[in-house]
Amino acid sequence: QENDSCSDYGCHDKPGTALGRTVLNRNVLFPDTFHTDHLLFYERFKAYQDYILADCKASEVKDFTAEYLEKVVEPSGWQAVWRTNVFEVLVEVVDVEYSALKAVVRLSEPFLCESQDSTFTFECMQELLELKEHQIPLQELWVVYDESGEFDQTALAVEHVRFFYQCIWRTWDEEEEDDFDYFVRCVEPRLRLHYDILEHRVPSGIVADYHNLLSQCEDLYRKFLNVRSSISSSDLDSEVENVSMVEGLKLYEKVEHLKQKLKLIENPLLRYVFGYQKYSGLQAKGLRPMGTKITHIVSSTMMASLLQSLMRDKLCPKSCGEELEIQFHSDPLTAVNACYEGDKVIICPGHYVVDGVFCIADSVELEGYGLPDDIVIEKQGKGDNFIDCTGANVRISSLKLIQHDAVEGILNVHQGKTTLENCVLQCETTGITVRTSAELLMQKSDLYGAKGAGVEIYPGSRCTLLDNGIHHCKEGVLIKNFLDEHNDIPKITMVNNMIHNNEGYGVVLVRPAVPSDVKDASGLRATGIFFLKRKSSKSFVCFVCLLLPNSGDTHPTQSGGGTACVGDFRQGQLSGCVTKLEHYEQAESSEEMEENYEIANELGTTSAKNQMQKKRLSELGITEADENIMSQEMFVSIVGNQFKWNGKGSFGTFLF
Repeated sequence: QENDSCSDYGCHDKPGTALGRTVLNRNVLFPDTFHTDHLLFYERFKAYQDYILADCKASEVKDFTAEYLEKVVEPSGWQAVWRTNVFEVLVEVVDVEYSALKAVVRLSEPFLCESQDSTFTFECMQELLELKEHQIPLQELWVVYDESGEFDQTALAVEHVRFFYQCIWRTWDEEEEDDFDYFVRCVEPRLRLHYDILEHRVPSGIVADYHNLLSQCEDLYRKFLNVRSSISSSDLDSEVENVSMVEGLKLYEKVEHLKQKLKLIENPLLRYVFGYQKYSGLQAKGLRPMGTKITHIVSSTMMASLLQSLMRDKLCPKSCGEELEIQFHSDPLTAVNACYEGDKVIICPGHYVVDGVFCIADSVELEGYGLPDDIVIEKQGKGDNFIDCTGANVRISSLKLIQHDAVEGILNVHQGKTTLENCVLQCETTGITVRTSAELLMQKSDLYGAKGAGVEIYPGSRCTLLDNGIHHCKEGVLIKNFLDEHNDIPKITMVNNMIHNNEGYGVVLVRPAVPSDVKDASGLRATGIFFLKRKSSKSFVCFVCLLLPNSGDTHPTQSGGGTACVGDFRQGQLSGCVTKLEHYEQAESSEEMEENYEIANELGTTSAKNQMQKKRLSELGITEADENIMSQEMFVSIVGNQFKWNGKGSFGTFLF
């Protein structure tokens, strides 16, 4: 029979502590403290779910925490180090104010204090404690190590409180609507994100964005609280009051917008769907001072026969009337790092293992000399990226790229145009990412193995996919349309691609829901819930962090009887959208024609909605007016593509 005195962290009946100790490397007179900041994800998860928060609401968090503390924290008789950014001092706990999450303390004897200067004397600290009525927040205390095990539960409880208010709790949480389980909605996703970051499973760009968004949101929320406080204490009819109300509304809208972005990153399913849009930028070298351009030859060993073939095929073509300057390298990464504007890298057959990132900021050409399967570049070692492109005109051809143990995708096009031709890409996380304002031309290439999407296309980008195979990925092609109103849906051309055997959809469009999308789903909260529109049923199905496949989908099953429009939009309303469907010499089946048309029409519908939404926002004064807002065209060419054996069908739309 299980003893009631046992918990997930050990048993009071067993002699001795089950926790480690932290040895301080500074003042040797300071006692050691319990080492509790190393807890595993499941330990914290279980503590918050089973012992502390359970199914409480946001407004009940403090009460539930106080009730937990009252059960496990010793009310007195233990020492702790009171630690702030300025000083550390040894104190003795004489009582605990559970409801306030504070401990009543007194200075220990002998007096031990360490600070950056000598101003914190015994008298000074005593005066400070008196000002605080001797009550210190538990999260500022580190429990002194005790071998008996008597204070293990106290040390763990204090750690849980400290971690919660430092890493999980947000100042605006208590004002969120109280009709949901706080642990499920907020604690679990934030806790998972914290450990994903610790274990290097989140790209550094997303981490930086998250911390920046969090800092901005906290700052704006403080300003909002100040404005709201000034309104409540002023004359309701005054002109100052009216100005404050307008300012308060603007701050509120900004805070809500930032909170929505934070939730997207906190959600492990949506985190990589939306990603991050900023990029620090690589510095282009430009032309060499003398204007020379160099051809770089990469080969692990250079044989005479290989050199003769290179001279014949690449280095001395008949049309070349000028002398070439050549450099030899044994490693493709070294060759790329040595490039300037206009250089060319020719990679000879071989298997090259690199530990680093290819950062291509100039217009450079990387060309494999032979078949892609004979020229393999394999990345080893952990890291965010494999290939980052920001050059105005980058060309990569006839290479096989293999990615392992990655966080980011195999190729990121941040700026400029990148052309990928006759390549094989064996991915690990996402495949190719085309960022805002960037352009990708991918043709006659094979991409597979991505745990996310094979190709991610960001708003405001241009992507052309010709004669490619995209298969055995989570999704085939993911087209993004963000919350920010200044981003347009990308310009997309997809011709004669074979998109097959993907776990989810062949093509997925992710976009924000507008009122017409959810008019039949009133009563469902939009925050944290996204919708999948099934073409065959003309209805919305609600999912909470869950996608269910269409029944029996082993190949494309988009119904011809379904509408290709969303909400109240019809084909005749798409005046601002150009979609291109034409017959190629090789005949398509009626099913393939329908699938291509459906995708093109849906993207056109979305473009028209974007334009109409922007017009409404400008009329309301929320965004600047744009006289040409309805004349901005989205060009979509979806022709001759085949969608086979995708788990959920050819095409899906996700609304958030």
